Amino acid sequence: MNAIFLIGMPGAMEWVVIGLFVLVFFGAKKIPEFAKGLGKGIREFKDAVKDVKKEVDDAGKEVPKLDEK
Repeated sequence: MNAIFLIGMPGAMEWVVIGLFVLVFFGAKKIPEFAKGLGKGIREFKDAVKDVKKEVDDAGKEVPKLDEK
């Protein structure tokens, strides 16, 4: 039963270890490039979601309502 509580978000010490591993493995110069790429990807995803939402809203406006005759 206690094993269920062991699975979850890493604590502070685990985040420090993960950060050090990433720093050593990738180097200090690659981390900003990864962050920039991640930010660009998130921005493109949000733009795509906004475009799809706009298309759905526009398509909904084109369909006549059942109440109107």
